[in-house]
Amino acid sequence: MELSDLYSEKILQIAGNPPKAPRLADPDASARKVSRVCGSSIEVDVTVSDGIITGYGHDLSACALGQTSAAIVAREIVGTPVDEFRTVRDQMFRMLKEEGAPPSGKWDDLRFLEPVREYKPRHTSTMLVFDAVVEALDKIEAKRVA
Repeated sequence: MELSDLYSEKILQIAGNPPKAPRLADPDASARKVSRVCGSSIEVDVTVSDGIITGYGHDLSACALGQTSAAIVAREIVGTPVDEFRTVRDQMFRMLKEEGAPPSGKWDDLRFLEPVREYKPRHTSTMLVFDAVVEALDKIEAKRVA
């Protein structure tokens, strides 16, 4: 597969039509992640109530793969239990690094990123949003426990 084949019509469609996800005025936590390989970056804001993600916003500068991941997350994250999101992040990691199955259910569009597996330099930009959200969730959990 050529690198250009990685950017399927579906990837470009999702990346080109992201839902609005403006930064939150009063998030429970924020986190920023940057890919040293390609320069993609994301800063996310998250709110959580009773173990459910109730708010999400981001500021994104990424390639089409990072844009696709972030668009799907922005579309699906609100209303997701924290534990479910952590599972989705782990499934994405295994899909890219260990030939695991892509997430399913409402996260099914993440399957379009499965070909990224063959392009290790693109793993980081694809995972940025997941890693940033989990970092924000960890900060929220740390505050709750403290």
